[in-house]
Amino acid sequence: MREIQFREALREAMTEEMRRDPKVYLMGEEVAEYNGAYKVSQGMLDEFGPERVIDTPIAELGFAGIGVGSAINGLRPIIEFMTFNFSLVAIDQVINSAAKVMSMSGGQYSCPIVFRGPTGNAGMLSSQHSQNFENWFANTSGLKVVVPSNPYDAKGLLKSCIRDNDPVIFMESELMYGDKGQVPEEEYLIPIGQAKVVREGNDVTIVSFGKIMKVALAAADELAKNGVSAEVIDLRSVRPIDYATIISSVKKTNRCVIVEEAWPLAAISSELTYNIQRNAFDYLDSPVIRVNSLDLPLPYAPTLIEAILPNVKRTLQAVEAVMYKK
Repeated sequence: MREIQFREALREAMTEEMRRDPKVYLMGEEVAEYNGAYKVSQGMLDEFGPERVIDTPIAELGFAGIGVGSAINGLRPIIEFMTFNFSLVAIDQVINSAAKVMSMSGGQYSCPIVFRGPTGNAGMLSSQHSQNFENWFANTSGLKVVVPSNPYDAKGLLKSCIRDNDPVIFMESELMYGDKGQVPEEEYLIPIGQAKVVREGNDVTIVSFGKIMKVALAAADELAKNGVSAEVIDLRSVRPIDYATIISSVKKTNRCVIVEEAWPLAAISSELTYNIQRNAFDYLDSPVIRVNSLDLPLPYAPTLIEAILPNVKRTLQAVEAVMYKK
């Protein structure tokens, strides 16, 4: 098995699916001539040509609408947003067209489309380019929302998303594109909605997804130095959510900390906390604690970014609290 970058895993997933199915195409800003804003689509124009790797104007509402229309008519578009902050310009097409066409047509039309691109903080980009929308899209019936944390999952999940007959939101991170990981050369798929226990433990369950998995795993390493065994779960998708894997873990560890980059109100962690207390209340030895970004627009200064985002220190403090070690 070879080691490749996150961006290369995404490229392989798209390239393999475009070779397999001529109905798949990629469209977005700078995806063709510039090889992608983050070089995810590097070389794809040379192989597939301008009819299947399509540069667009800076008009997210327009090219998202074109993608939705083409999906309803039998194609399988991959629509790249340069950042999901820009998806707000196109959100009417995503929420009111792609997500609802199956229901509104009585099952006569499907919309097999993937909207993909980076989400959340990516460094010193300030308030308007550092937001998390996973919970926004996950709140929409008719959408699936996938947030991988490593190259292996990114490739297997993206291939499954492209083949899925429902509209999928596929959320990445600019801070992960250069991450390296082991990815098989042979084809594989990862089912949507299947969480993964990436580290087994007995004392506390830590749940996260996307790039914040790095925080969860780093916290688990620190806890291990002090004799605390943390079980770490990567959700991988936030709609659907694999509640069964989380509940099973909490019934074993009796404690849970959820680490998420989004703001705390109506977050994915809010939904998880409800379901844990609903389905594993008698197993809990302490209340579930969430570690979210502080309820503030993200600033520009690195020191303030560090203070607002979930980090290892705050995660360790949460674990100490659920274990009554404070």
